[in-house]
Amino acid sequence: MTPPERAVNAAPEQAPAAGASEPWPRGISRRPSMRISDVLAALRIEFPAVTTSKLRFLEEQGLVDPVRTPAGYRQYSPADVERLRFVLAQQRDRYMPLRVIGERLAALDAGEEEESPVRARLATRDGVAPAADRLTAERLAQEAGVAVELITELVTQGVLRPGPRGVFDPWAREVVAVAASLADHGIDPRHLRTFRAAADRQADLVEQVVAPWRGQRSVSSRARAGTLAAEVGELCARMHTALVRSAVHDLAP
Repeated sequence: MTPPERAVNAAPEQAPAAGASEPWPRGISRRPSMRISDVLAALRIEFPAVTTSKLRFLEEQGLVDPVRTPAGYRQYSPADVERLRFVLAQQRDRYMPLRVIGERLAALDAGEEEESPVRARLATRDGVAPAADRLTAERLAQEAGVAVELITELVTQGVLRPGPRGVFDPWAREVVAVAASLADHGIDPRHLRTFRAAADRQADLVEQVVAPWRGQRSVSSRARAGTLAAEVGELCARMHTALVRSAVHDLAP
Protein backbone atom coordinates (compact mmCIF):
# COMPACT_ATOMS: atom_id res chain seq x y z
CA MET A 1 0.00 0.00 0.00
CA THR A 2 1.35 3.41 -0.91
CA PRO A 3 2.15 5.46 2.20
CA PRO A 4 0.35 8.79 2.70
CA GLU A 5 2.09 11.57 0.83
CA ARG A 6 3.77 14.30 2.83
CA ALA A 7 3.61 17.84 1.61
CA VAL A 8 6.63 20.11 1.61
CA ASN A 9 6.02 23.02 3.97
CA ALA A 10 7.84 26.17 4.87
CA ALA A 11 9.57 24.67 7.90
CA PRO A 12 13.26 24.03 7.26
CA GLU A 13 13.08 20.57 8.78
CA GLN A 14 10.36 18.55 10.45
CA ALA A 15 11.15 17.49 14.01
CA PRO A 16 9.43 14.56 15.72
CA ALA A 17 6.31 15.45 17.67
CA ALA A 18 6.57 15.78 21.44
CA GLY A 19 7.02 12.34 22.97
CA ALA A 20 7.70 10.68 19.64
CA SER A 21 11.02 9.05 18.86
CA GLU A 22 12.94 10.04 15.76
CA PRO A 23 12.70 7.42 12.97
CA TRP A 24 15.88 5.64 11.91
CA PRO A 25 18.44 6.81 10.87
CA ARG A 26 18.80 9.26 13.72
CA GLY A 27 20.95 12.36 13.69
CA ILE A 28 20.76 12.79 9.90
CA SER A 29 19.03 15.72 8.23
CA ARG A 30 15.38 15.16 7.35
CA ARG A 31 15.20 18.30 5.23
CA PRO A 32 13.53 17.33 1.90
CA SER A 33 16.12 18.88 -0.37
CA MET A 34 16.94 16.18 -2.97
CA ARG A 35 15.21 15.35 -6.23
CA ILE A 36 14.92 11.76 -7.37
CA SER A 37 17.79 12.36 -9.82
CA ASP A 38 19.98 13.47 -6.90
CA VAL A 39 19.09 10.31 -5.00
CA LEU A 40 19.97 8.11 -7.99
CA ALA A 41 23.32 9.87 -8.35
CA ALA A 42 24.07 9.26 -4.67
CA LEU A 43 23.10 5.59 -4.72
CA ARG A 44 24.51 4.48 -8.07
CA ILE A 45 28.08 4.60 -6.78
CA GLU A 46 27.28 1.54 -4.68
CA PHE A 47 24.20 0.25 -6.52
CA PRO A 48 24.75 0.80 -10.26
CA ALA A 49 21.53 -0.98 -11.23
CA VAL A 50 19.17 1.19 -9.17
CA THR A 51 16.50 2.97 -11.22
CA THR A 52 13.70 5.48 -10.81
CA SER A 53 11.15 2.67 -11.04
CA LYS A 54 12.96 0.80 -8.26
CA LEU A 55 12.75 3.82 -5.95
CA ARG A 56 9.08 4.28 -6.72
CA PHE A 57 8.43 0.60 -6.02
CA LEU A 58 10.18 0.82 -2.63
CA GLU A 59 8.03 3.83 -1.86
CA GLU A 60 4.89 1.84 -2.76
CA GLN A 61 6.03 -0.84 -0.32
CA GLY A 62 6.23 1.74 2.47
CA LEU A 63 10.00 1.48 2.93
CA VAL A 64 10.64 5.15 2.22
CA ASP A 65 8.30 8.12 2.37
CA PRO A 66 9.48 11.15 0.36
CA VAL A 67 7.51 14.38 0.59
CA ARG A 68 5.71 15.82 -2.40
CA THR A 69 5.91 19.37 -3.69
CA PRO A 70 2.66 21.18 -4.56
CA ALA A 71 3.39 20.19 -8.17
CA GLY A 72 3.59 16.50 -7.19
CA TYR A 73 7.38 16.02 -7.45
CA ARG A 74 9.13 13.79 -4.93
CA GLN A 75 11.63 15.38 -2.56
CA TYR A 76 13.98 13.23 -0.47
CA SER A 77 16.07 14.02 2.58
CA PRO A 78 19.56 12.68 3.40
CA ALA A 79 17.86 10.43 5.96
CA ASP A 80 15.65 9.02 3.18
CA VAL A 81 18.77 8.23 1.14
CA GLU A 82 20.35 6.33 4.06
CA ARG A 83 17.11 4.40 4.49
CA LEU A 84 17.14 3.46 0.81
CA ARG A 85 20.80 2.48 1.03
CA PHE A 86 19.96 0.17 3.93
CA VAL A 87 17.12 -1.50 1.98
CA LEU A 88 19.23 -2.01 -1.14
CA ALA A 89 22.17 -3.40 0.84
CA GLN A 90 19.94 -5.87 2.70
CA GLN A 91 18.62 -7.12 -0.64
CA ARG A 92 22.06 -7.38 -2.21
CA ASP A 93 24.12 -8.72 0.70
CA ARG A 94 21.59 -10.79 2.66
CA TYR A 95 18.92 -11.52 0.03
CA MET A 96 16.24 -10.38 2.46
CA PRO A 97 12.63 -10.20 1.24
CA LEU A 98 11.12 -6.72 1.41
CA ARG A 99 8.68 -7.86 4.11
CA VAL A 100 11.57 -8.80 6.40
CA ILE A 101 13.44 -5.59 5.57
CA GLY A 102 10.32 -3.63 6.49
CA GLU A 103 10.19 -5.42 9.84
CA ARG A 104 13.83 -4.58 10.49
CA LEU A 105 13.24 -0.92 9.67
CA ALA A 106 10.25 -0.88 12.02
CA ALA A 107 12.48 -2.31 14.76
CA LEU A 108 15.14 0.31 14.06
CA ASP A 109 12.50 3.06 14.13
CA ALA A 110 11.25 1.80 17.49
CA GLY A 111 14.75 1.63 18.94
CA GLU A 112 14.55 -2.16 19.32
CA GLU A 113 17.63 -2.58 17.10
CA GLU A 114 20.69 -0.44 16.62
CA GLU A 115 22.60 -0.26 13.37
CA SER A 116 24.76 2.45 11.86
CA PRO A 117 23.67 3.84 8.51
CA VAL A 118 25.06 1.83 5.60
CA ARG A 119 27.84 3.57 3.72
CA ALA A 120 29.00 3.09 0.15
CA ARG A 121 31.74 0.47 -0.17
CA LEU A 122 32.27 0.02 -3.89
CA ALA A 123 33.39 3.48 -4.96
CA THR A 124 36.70 3.68 -6.78
CA ARG A 125 39.10 6.62 -6.86
CA ASP A 126 37.20 8.22 -9.71
CA GLY A 127 33.86 7.69 -7.94
CA VAL A 128 32.60 5.06 -10.38
CA ALA A 129 31.75 1.49 -9.44
CA PRO A 130 33.69 -1.16 -11.37
CA ALA A 131 31.74 -2.01 -14.50
CA ALA A 132 30.64 -5.61 -14.90
CA ASP A 133 31.29 -5.43 -18.65
CA ARG A 134 35.05 -5.19 -18.01
CA LEU A 135 35.18 -8.70 -16.54
CA THR A 136 37.09 -10.46 -19.29
CA ALA A 137 38.36 -14.04 -19.05
CA GLU A 138 41.85 -12.76 -18.25
CA ARG A 139 40.64 -10.45 -15.49
CA LEU A 140 38.34 -13.13 -14.11
CA ALA A 141 41.22 -15.59 -13.92
CA GLN A 142 43.44 -12.99 -12.27
CA GLU A 143 40.85 -12.08 -9.61
CA ALA A 144 40.10 -15.74 -8.86
CA GLY A 145 43.78 -16.69 -8.80
CA VAL A 146 43.38 -19.43 -11.42
CA ALA A 147 44.78 -20.16 -14.86
CA VAL A 148 42.82 -18.72 -17.76
CA GLU A 149 42.58 -22.28 -19.10
CA LEU A 150 40.08 -23.06 -16.32
CA ILE A 151 37.86 -20.22 -17.54
CA THR A 152 38.12 -21.54 -21.09
CA GLU A 153 37.15 -25.06 -19.99
CA LEU A 154 34.18 -23.77 -17.95
CA VAL A 155 32.95 -21.93 -21.04
CA THR A 156 33.49 -25.00 -23.26
CA GLN A 157 31.44 -27.14 -20.88
CA GLY A 158 28.66 -24.55 -20.78
CA VAL A 159 29.08 -23.81 -17.08
CA LEU A 160 30.04 -20.18 -17.74
CA ARG A 161 28.32 -18.14 -20.45
CA PRO A 162 30.06 -14.93 -21.53
CA GLY A 163 28.02 -12.06 -22.89
CA PRO A 164 27.92 -10.91 -26.50
CA ARG A 165 31.27 -9.12 -26.15
CA GLY A 166 32.97 -12.05 -24.46
CA VAL A 167 32.70 -10.64 -20.93
CA PHE A 168 31.17 -12.15 -17.79
CA ASP A 169 28.65 -11.02 -15.19
CA PRO A 170 29.78 -10.46 -11.55
CA TRP A 171 28.46 -13.87 -10.43
CA ALA A 172 31.13 -15.54 -12.60
CA ARG A 173 33.69 -14.75 -9.89
CA GLU A 174 32.00 -17.05 -7.41
CA VAL A 175 31.43 -19.76 -10.03
CA VAL A 176 35.15 -19.79 -10.88
CA ALA A 177 36.22 -19.75 -7.22
CA VAL A 178 34.00 -22.72 -6.38
CA ALA A 179 35.01 -24.56 -9.56
CA ALA A 180 38.68 -24.14 -8.63
CA SER A 181 38.04 -25.56 -5.14
CA LEU A 182 36.13 -28.51 -6.57
CA ALA A 183 38.96 -29.15 -9.01
CA ASP A 184 41.25 -29.68 -6.01
CA HIS A 185 39.02 -32.65 -5.15
CA GLY A 186 39.10 -34.09 -8.66
CA ILE A 187 35.78 -32.61 -9.80
CA ASP A 188 36.45 -31.17 -13.25
CA PRO A 189 34.41 -28.56 -15.20
CA ARG A 190 32.73 -31.35 -17.22
CA HIS A 191 31.20 -32.62 -13.98
CA LEU A 192 29.64 -29.22 -13.35
CA ARG A 193 27.32 -29.33 -16.35
CA THR A 194 24.62 -30.87 -14.15
CA PHE A 195 24.78 -27.79 -11.90
CA ARG A 196 24.30 -25.55 -14.92
CA ALA A 197 21.33 -27.59 -16.11
CA ALA A 198 19.73 -27.50 -12.65
CA ALA A 199 20.24 -23.74 -12.43
CA ASP A 200 18.59 -23.26 -15.82
CA ARG A 201 15.58 -25.31 -14.74
CA GLN A 202 15.26 -23.27 -11.56
CA ALA A 203 15.53 -20.05 -13.57
CA ASP A 204 12.61 -21.29 -15.68
CA LEU A 205 10.54 -21.66 -12.49
CA VAL A 206 11.44 -18.13 -11.42
CA GLU A 207 10.48 -16.82 -14.85
CA GLN A 208 7.04 -18.41 -14.52
CA VAL A 209 6.53 -16.67 -11.17
CA VAL A 210 7.49 -13.19 -12.42
CA ALA A 211 5.92 -13.47 -15.89
CA PRO A 212 2.61 -11.80 -14.86
CA TRP A 213 4.51 -8.77 -13.58
CA ARG A 214 6.97 -8.58 -16.50
CA GLY A 215 4.04 -8.52 -18.92
CA GLN A 216 2.68 -5.29 -17.47
CA ARG A 217 3.78 -1.93 -18.80
CA SER A 218 3.95 0.11 -15.60
CA VAL A 219 7.41 0.87 -14.23
CA SER A 220 6.37 -0.27 -10.75
CA SER A 221 5.32 -3.67 -12.12
CA ARG A 222 8.67 -4.14 -13.84
CA ALA A 223 10.47 -3.14 -10.64
CA ARG A 224 8.36 -5.62 -8.70
CA ALA A 225 9.29 -8.32 -11.21
CA GLY A 226 12.98 -7.69 -10.61
CA THR A 227 12.61 -7.78 -6.84
CA LEU A 228 10.45 -10.90 -6.96
CA ALA A 229 12.94 -12.64 -9.26
CA ALA A 230 15.77 -11.97 -6.80
CA GLU A 231 13.76 -13.23 -3.83
CA VAL A 232 12.44 -16.41 -5.49
CA GLY A 233 15.85 -17.10 -7.04
CA GLU A 234 17.47 -16.95 -3.61
CA LEU A 235 14.84 -19.33 -2.22
CA CYS A 236 15.63 -21.78 -5.04
CA ALA A 237 19.34 -21.53 -4.22
CA ARG A 238 18.65 -22.20 -0.54
CA MET A 239 16.49 -25.21 -1.44
CA HIS A 240 19.28 -26.63 -3.63
CA THR A 241 21.82 -26.13 -0.84
CA ALA A 242 19.56 -27.77 1.74
CA LEU A 243 18.92 -30.79 -0.49
CA VAL A 244 22.62 -31.32 -1.23
CA ARG A 245 23.49 -31.05 2.47
CA SER A 246 20.75 -33.55 3.29
CA ALA A 247 21.95 -35.95 0.60
CA VAL A 248 25.55 -35.97 1.86
CA HIS A 249 24.69 -35.95 5.55
CA ASP A 250 25.05 -39.71 5.99
CA LEU A 251 28.33 -39.91 4.09
CA ALA A 252 30.31 -38.58 7.01
CA PRO A 253 31.15 -41.01 9.85
